[in-house]
Amino acid sequence: MGESGSGKSTLLHLVAGLDQPDSGAVHVAGRSLAGLDESARAAFRRDQVAVIFQQFNLIPSLRVVDNLAFQARLAGRIDDQWLGWLAQRLGLSALLQRYPEQLSGGQQQRVAVGRALAVRPPLVLADEPTGNLDEGSADEVMALLLELVQEAGSSLLMVTHSASLAARLDRQVMLKSGRVHGSDL
Repeated sequence: MGESGSGKSTLLHLVAGLDQPDSGAVHVAGRSLAGLDESARAAFRRDQVAVIFQQFNLIPSLRVVDNLAFQARLAGRIDDQWLGWLAQRLGLSALLQRYPEQLSGGQQQRVAVGRALAVRPPLVLADEPTGNLDEGSADEVMALLLELVQEAGSSLLMVTHSASLAARLDRQVMLKSGRVHGSDL
């Protein structure tokens, strides 16, 4: 966690292989991301990580059902039973034929959570996943996210400026000006 501008989103982008560090190295699950070309980084993202963005990043021309399955289709790992269970658990079953613009912010974020977890990735990266939601929706989405990450067998690395959200996680690390403070890392 950390204040705006502390490097939280940059950290997630580095771990996801979306950006490359100016110095140092990034290792995820014992694998160095240094020297991977764009194709290898894309394969890494497809197979090892899923990202939940603050801005949802749903594909407007795709229905909810297709947004949910998008990353799983790319990875060639469609599991219709798991997708159906996710849609039900996320309260999206009745909304599968709608388009993102027809959903509330909380519903769109639930679709984003479902899309990320559809492939049961080893690592889920969440960038302020409740930042655009009202407090009630944020609490609901956060509880679902934590429950579903566990059910999927994934690990979660979430960045937030919210101490109350961070307190719900097993471990907290503070970033200040791009540096880790007060951690046992």
